[in-house]
Amino acid sequence: MTETLTESTDARTGRPASANGAGSGYDEVFERHRQVLLGLAYRMLGSWWDAEDTVQEAWLRWQRATAGPDAAPIDDPRGWLVTATTRLALDQLRSARHRRETYVGPWVPEPVPTGRLALDPAETAAQRSTVSLAALRLMEQLSPPERAVFLLREAFELPYQDIADALGIEAANARQLHRRASGRLDRDRDRFRVDSSEHHALVDRFVAAAASGDRKGLESLLARDVVLWNDGGGRVSAARNPIHGPDRVVRFLLGVMDRWPLTRAHRVEVNGGPALLLDFATVRLLLSFETRDGAIAGVQGVVNPDKLRNVVTPDREPYFELASVAFRH
Repeated sequence: MTETLTESTDARTGRPASANGAGSGYDEVFERHRQVLLGLAYRMLGSWWDAEDTVQEAWLRWQRATAGPDAAPIDDPRGWLVTATTRLALDQLRSARHRRETYVGPWVPEPVPTGRLALDPAETAAQRSTVSLAALRLMEQLSPPERAVFLLREAFELPYQDIADALGIEAANARQLHRRASGRLDRDRDRFRVDSSEHHALVDRFVAAAASGDRKGLESLLARDVVLWNDGGGRVSAARNPIHGPDRVVRFLLGVMDRWPLTRAHRVEVNGGPALLLDFATVRLLLSFETRDGAIAGVQGVVNPDKLRNVVTPDREPYFELASVAFRH
């Protein structure tokens, strides 16, 4: 979308009105695109905290470009903002990758309530899928430029030339990066495409089996190659390595219930899909589920409190409240 905006000038100085502290349409333009920019930065970084910082820096640059002494009309505000946010997110991602190399245990993307993401109902299923926790985890295997090109093409459907302009490369290079990223993700692309009704049904069956102590029922819901990642970030005790296989995953989850008295459990919506928010006496655990072919193929557990600050307990009755009736085994 191309949007043209010409700012009004101050009658006394002849400079842009915002340069004198007066209001202008530029603030409104930025706010109109803020949610899109947050969505882009979050998909790039997998951290809402870092995404907010990135968009704030884009805002400061926007202010300098539109209100500084060298301010000039911007013919394509959306393109300008997407370019600025992409480049800032790339710098942030390169720095984050170094930090994640020393992260304690598995790194899981920060869950964000679906409502806060403000997903557009008009978005295609493919566009919405790029914000799922499964997709964000899988995109960690891409290089920063590959991830940027993949997202700008898949989630925002930008032409290759626009993507190239945003990254400061040639269109041919953008095509090559997209092809390379797609190739790396092809094996797990089915985890991007989730049947929403099936996803919700599997989570409900998982809860029912766990609450009734049906260990075999739990195992039957898990794919043979199921993997569980548990992110404590060194803040809370958690498994240091991924856990593989139905038996080990179920044993780990039931062991958690033994270790920490469970007080209540809610189903919440994060990143466009259902998850379980489990409140224990001293910690809380969020479990999100990746599904494939009618089974749970991945479980992402987050107990790092820094990553759960955006996930609040719903104002409704929980699935269950007392440990004596929950997760018996």
